Amino acid sequence: MKRIIIIAAMALMSVSAFAQKLAYVDFNELVMLMPEMDEARATLEENSKTNEEIMMAMYEEYQSKVQQYEQKSSTWTAAVLEAKQREIMEIEQRLQQTQQSLQQEIQQLQQNLQAPIVEKANKVVNDLAKAKGVAAVFDKSTFIYVDNEQMVDLTADARAALNIPEGRTLETLQAEMMAKAQATQR
Repeated sequence: MKRIIIIAAMALMSVSAFAQKLAYVDFNELVMLMPEMDEARATLEENSKTNEEIMMAMYEEYQSKVQQYEQKSSTWTAAVLEAKQREIMEIEQRLQQTQQSLQQEIQQLQQNLQAPIVEKANKVVNDLAKAKGVAAVFDKSTFIYVDNEQMVDLTADARAALNIPEGRTLETLQAEMMAKAQATQR
């Protein structure tokens, strides 16, 4: 008898657990479309341009030294040749080190800029889930199938709470970024 009661209680608990509301959200969409992310992208782009200018200046110095070496090497003594070769190799090493350092700085800046944005989106989703009595929220990208009648989509509410304009989508963002890239190439 005890065994039947325990099995019945466990069955009721599993049914009540299934009765909980579940929700999903397109978290990537939220983060990518937040106004704060536009500011982060602009900051990253500005820093990338500065880094590119630094690398171009260093590369021009390198090219100048190589060109000078090629033009004048036949007139230099062995000691001067060796010194110029060493100088060119040192510039190559500095170029590589600077490039690695600048890439690491950009990655760190990206992480620093995105962390509060992701945190804000997480907080909004958590607050919405609590307000709507949702037991769990899943990221839409992890689902193979979603029955919209049995799950709550929090994406629209989260978009509104994060001040994402209604007509803005990942597609319009991509178009904006492509147009901006084309404008800077001209």
